[in-house]
Amino acid sequence: MRILKGIVFALVLANVVYFLWSRNFAPPAGGSRLAAVPRLALASEAAASAPSSAPASAAAASAAQTGTVAPAMPTAASAASSASTAAAATDPAGSVAAPPSRASSATRCISVGPFLDVAEAARAAATLRRGGYRPQQRVAEGEVRAGVWVYLDLPPSPDAVARLRARLAQAGLKDALEMPGPKGATVISLGLYSEPTRAQARAALARTLGLRPHVTARSRSGDVYWLDVDLKPTDPNLTPSDLGPGKGRIVRLQVVSCPGA
Repeated sequence: MRILKGIVFALVLANVVYFLWSRNFAPPAGGSRLAAVPRLALASEAAASAPSSAPASAAAASAAQTGTVAPAMPTAASAASSASTAAAATDPAGSVAAPPSRASSATRCISVGPFLDVAEAARAAATLRRGGYRPQQRVAEGEVRAGVWVYLDLPPSPDAVARLRARLAQAGLKDALEMPGPKGATVISLGLYSEPTRAQARAALARTLGLRPHVTARSRSGDVYWLDVDLKPTDPNLTPSDLGPGKGRIVRLQVVSCPGA
């Protein structure tokens, strides 16, 4: 009986020992445990398999031993900056040339006017076209010259007004009328003339009667005409005299900048 118990105990002990051995010492499935252990290599093998950066590291170590500093490798940004600095240094004028300005090729617009009627504007436009320009007609509201006005101050009393009208009628100025004048005052009008010479003749006749007439240009609000012209940088500035004589009317023209220019 004791022999049988000893055999059973020996079998159990053998199973336990086998179990422990299989867990800790048996090789895993698909390979040996020695594969996970790093392989020892000789110094000559490690030097042969080192990456390409080893020479740089060796150079750095050598420089550290000799007390010198290895120059840094230039980057793309530093290379571009160096190229720009070199270009500025080689400029014979001592400075970097600025890029061409867009304003140097820009045109400027001027307006010529105001013209009182379409025919006058058309004549001026034809003159500009013969000079190589391309005018564009534009209509705007402005002061339209109505003519030259001749008038007398109104006497202070009705009797004086009656005597003045009688003197004017005897001199042939029967068309004299009372009407509103400058600053709202009532005046005696001797006529509104489109030609300055006729206005001066009527004023001279009134002076022969011992009167002191007023001669002034009269205007009204209305449509006027302008000519817009684009000038190149090389074109000279236009003046009213460039459009030629116009029966004394050319002197009233202006040359200004185009609206919104």
